[in-house]
Amino acid sequence: MTSPAKFKKDKEIIAEYDTQVKEIRAQLTEQMKCLDQQCELRVQLLQDLQDFFRKKAEIEMDYSRNLEKLAERFLAKTRSTKDQQFKKDQNVLSPVNCWNLLLNQVKRESRDHTTLSDIYLNNIIPRFVQVSEDSGRLFKKSKEVGQQLQDDLMKVLNELYSVMKTYHMYNADSISAQSKLKEAEKQEEKQIGKSVKQEDRQTPRSPDSTANVRIEEKHVRRSSVKKIEKMKEKRQAKYTENKLKAIKARNEYLLALEATNASVFKYYIHDLSDLIDCCDLGYHASLNRALRTFLSAELNLEQSKHEGLDAIENAVENLDATSDKQRLMEMYNNVFCPPMKFEFQPHMGDMASQLCAQQPVQSELVQRCQQLQSRLSTLKIENEEVKKTMEATLQTIQDIVTVEDFDVSDCFQYSNSMESVKSTVSETFMSKPSIAKRRANQQETEQFYFTVRERYGF
Repeated sequence: MTSPAKFKKDKEIIAEYDTQVKEIRAQLTEQMKCLDQQCELRVQLLQDLQDFFRKKAEIEMDYSRNLEKLAERFLAKTRSTKDQQFKKDQNVLSPVNCWNLLLNQVKRESRDHTTLSDIYLNNIIPRFVQVSEDSGRLFKKSKEVGQQLQDDLMKVLNELYSVMKTYHMYNADSISAQSKLKEAEKQEEKQIGKSVKQEDRQTPRSPDSTANVRIEEKHVRRSSVKKIEKMKEKRQAKYTENKLKAIKARNEYLLALEATNASVFKYYIHDLSDLIDCCDLGYHASLNRALRTFLSAELNLEQSKHEGLDAIENAVENLDATSDKQRLMEMYNNVFCPPMKFEFQPHMGDMASQLCAQQPVQSELVQRCQQLQSRLSTLKIENEEVKKTMEATLQTIQDIVTVEDFDVSDCFQYSNSMESVKSTVSETFMSKPSIAKRRANQQETEQFYFTVRERYGF
């Protein structure tokens, strides 16, 4: 035989419902706390961004001022009369052109960093302020809407509780009425059975007395049966009424239960998502615009710097000693141009201006010519050897001074350990032992070059 089903008592059902509602209410409270926390973190983030860019603007302005001072310090020297004349004379030379472009680049960077500081202060920071104000305002409105949604949800839960209580009450009344009806039916069956037994047990008596007794007993039994039937009818009517009420209450409870579950589902699946969207309304897009303004400013700063550096690079590529030498000699033509030839100055009317090969001096001139030709041949051979030596020495000097030791990209390869950066820098061509050795070789070669020049002439 199967064991009878175990039904939960009203108190157990109410306790479970109260526990479930308390968990939901605690969840709703935590949801608002979570949104509050997110709002506080957002406000703090925006405040940190404002403080960061405000400090960065100060640094950019200080850097701009220092660059301006640096440029003005050297530009002031060129404004003096002597230096101005020197600049006027030297402005076509490639080293001077590099120097001027370098100073112009410093001034350009100064202006660019001033512009960058101004963009930070008057463009980017106000954007973050606006985002912060908008976020706070939208969060406040969203929180009001969320609180209303939670209140409506709790109202639905309370209504479900009320409907459930009503259903329990009517169902309990129906069960009670059913029990009373069954009790009345049992009493009726019992009374009818009792009457039948009494008739079977009756003994014969005189006709008159028997008739009177039977009439009296039938009257009593009939009266009792009528009372029971009347009570049964009342209880039947009460049961039917309570049963109808219980059915209606159960239907209302089931409909309310469906509506409540739908409301809970709608709140957790749709309303909460929409509520967070309201809190985030425009936040990410506005933050995107503010940070893209920063990127635009920084990228344009880099572009401006690259344009200036490209001009300097072009000037560096055009550093040419031969061209500068030609320009220098052309600018100072009166200084470097050859002087007039010395003319033959006749003495005391001697008008002969050519070599005279008369017989007394002819042999002497021939001998002198032969000696000169022999000497010229020897000097030509020596000059060829010296020329080769000078060219080799000059090439050695050129190799020393044109070595490509200017690439410092390795110094900007960042790693987790600064030791690797230090070791990379220490191993570069610009380390002290390498510089000392290179300088010694250069000076020794230069000394040899000038010694040969002095010995054999320029």
